[in-house]
Amino acid sequence: METNVASQATTISSGGGLTDRYAAALYAHADDNHALDTVVSQMEGLGKLIDASADFRRLLESPLIDVKTATSAAQAVLTNEGFGKEVRDFVGVISVNRRLRELRGIVSAFAALVAERRGIVTAHVASAHPLNDVQRQQLRARLIEAGYGNVNIDERVEPDLLGGLIVRIGARLYDTSLKSRLQRLQYAMKGAA
Repeated sequence: METNVASQATTISSGGGLTDRYAAALYAHADDNHALDTVVSQMEGLGKLIDASADFRRLLESPLIDVKTATSAAQAVLTNEGFGKEVRDFVGVISVNRRLRELRGIVSAFAALVAERRGIVTAHVASAHPLNDVQRQQLRARLIEAGYGNVNIDERVEPDLLGGLIVRIGARLYDTSLKSRLQRLQYAMKGAA
């Protein structure tokens, strides 16, 4: 697998840069080996592991650790966490190519590629307070009504919005935040004076 993924990573040019090329190589390899669903699930788990573990992030980001040590440590962590051979080999290729610092970006690029291939649209939602389940379902229903069939919601909390939502889907931006409304009112009042 290592040489196969490495050769695909260098020959695939999906135009989006390094992270997209690695993501496309992993996708192609997993699809060719009929392991796509397993790899998708494990890559989601890898993203969560990177986000949750400060020690693992330090390992990935440290320029002071030599390649051999970093590869061994990363493989030990992945084995201990129960990741499959495809993901472990892929991370090994990333490490040998001195790209561990890019691993989180590659995981994100892989998730975006999977979503695109499966026809899933990602809505990036910023809200002043965390959404509850009812609000999440209402938002999903409104997005479906607006023509976005299969929608993933990526949430983040931004208290400075004061209230409302900002929803970004691709190049479209829907801003109903209280902060923006107050700014528009302020500009309107300046123009009237």
